[in-house]
Amino acid sequence: MHVVATAGHVDHGKSTLVRALTGMEPDRLAEERRRGLTIDLGFAWTELDSTTLAFVDVPGHERFVPNMLAGAGPVPAAMFVVAADEGWQAQSAEHLAALDAFGVRHGLLVVTKADRADPAAATEDALERLRATSIGAVGAVAVSGRTGAGLAELRGELLAMAGRLPAPDAAADVRLWVDRVFTIRGAGTVVTGTLGAGTVRVGDTLVLGGRRVVVRGLQALGQSVDVVRGVARVAVNLRGVEREDVRRGDALLTPDAWRTTDEVDVLVRGDSGLHRELVLHLGAAAVPCHVRPLGADNARLTLRTGLPVRAGDIGLLRDPGGHRIACGVEVLDPAPPALRRRGAARAREHELRAGGAASAHLRRHGAVRAADLRALGWPAQGVHVADWVVDPELHRRLPARVEERFAGWSAANPVAAGMPVATLRQSLPVPDDVLHATLASTDLTVHNGLIRREGAAALPDEVDRAVTALEHRLAGAPFAAPAAADLAELGLGPRELAAAERAGRLVRLTGSVVLAADAPASAAAVLATLPAPFTVSDARRALGTTRRVAVPLLERLDADGVTRRAEDGTRRVR
Repeated sequence: MHVVATAGHVDHGKSTLVRALTGMEPDRLAEERRRGLTIDLGFAWTELDSTTLAFVDVPGHERFVPNMLAGAGPVPAAMFVVAADEGWQAQSAEHLAALDAFGVRHGLLVVTKADRADPAAATEDALERLRATSIGAVGAVAVSGRTGAGLAELRGELLAMAGRLPAPDAAADVRLWVDRVFTIRGAGTVVTGTLGAGTVRVGDTLVLGGRRVVVRGLQALGQSVDVVRGVARVAVNLRGVEREDVRRGDALLTPDAWRTTDEVDVLVRGDSGLHRELVLHLGAAAVPCHVRPLGADNARLTLRTGLPVRAGDIGLLRDPGGHRIACGVEVLDPAPPALRRRGAARAREHELRAGGAASAHLRRHGAVRAADLRALGWPAQGVHVADWVVDPELHRRLPARVEERFAGWSAANPVAAGMPVATLRQSLPVPDDVLHATLASTDLTVHNGLIRREGAAALPDEVDRAVTALEHRLAGAPFAAPAAADLAELGLGPRELAAAERAGRLVRLTGSVVLAADAPASAAAVLATLPAPFTVSDARRALGTTRRVAVPLLERLDADGVTRRAEDGTRRVR
């Protein structure tokens, strides 16, 4: 299906033309038919050589321009209508300004009422005006809705235009802007809109206004279907939402794929004087916003209501009081940084002009989930680590920064077992996946939540001297563990003793029972000479030590598998 919006001044024959092409009545409201003008959006469709064309018939009267924008915003092509007997009019100009601001690049000029006046002048004038916009050079057809003249040629031109429209991405995330909402008895709430890309199926769960809703049914071209793929006009019957909770401009979204924002930085196109307070038209939404210019070509929009926006989205700013289209806008950054410092706005403009919104966002945050970049409309360009995308410069510097912080912490804590990972994380606020990947690129290891250097066991000079003195003392009496007071006098507290044990210089049997590193092996050799089984007292006498040392030493040998303790408390060397 290809969707085309009509555009043009009131009473120039847009609805008549759609009726002639489709045989359907686009003016759906009784008031519209009575007054002879389109107030709200109308829809009709036709088959041309196996190609389906659906028309969004938008109102031409100035008072209903917001309705026109709701219909024109989400569609890729326009059929611009000018009456031969009246030529270019006020709403012709406003509709063209809207299409230009939306960046519509595909169009066709249709000069109606050709039976009332020579269409040549109106055609030449309109083509020149269209040529100066995003639509550019287009074909033109003169028709008469009353006589049917030119309709066959028009159908051929519409087919040719449809062949030039870009192919939609059926796998894209769904964002269906709601342009109508109503209730059907026995079915519930129904919303309609133009599905620009993506796929919607019966049974799908989507998000609408922050709540999850279920697709109860689908209609396209007046027929119930199980699946709809963009581009398509679609009516969606929803479960889980009431009619009064939905309004035009809301959007049906793929869950967890979109980010709602109330502040965006934009590129301004066709600026004719920005006011501070304007209305942003994006998709079918119309949201009042405050405009802060950032130089000549960029601005920051603060929206009164948040919208699901991505970089690259096209919209327009309208001044409803001045009855004019102020400019078109393209979203550059849907998650812009705060502008607090003096000169921040100018720096931000330079950043945007350089085309660096995505890289600047990644640079500010260091690491961003790939899914979040997608939700913002940016490619996941950077260094990929697990689910994260890391700024290349940060990724290059991270190993050196880890080493620097570890060295600094180790110097301040020379006898600690290792630097807690949590401490490093506080000084380097990057995701755990990124931090551990960085550690893996160094010679640092993580064990039990502590970071250590591979193979590092050297003691600080002061601790080394104290341990050496203790080793000399134990050399003459290897099982005469010093008292706690003696250890304190040497300057060996719990942390120093733990460091010495990690370095392989001492062995701690209990908090205050410390021996040389080779004491357990020496004890095993002595005990092997005793008759088996032997008691604790036998072991104590053989080792020449006290029960304070003998008991924990034997328990250590039990744990190491050197000795085996019987139920009666005696032991044997294995």
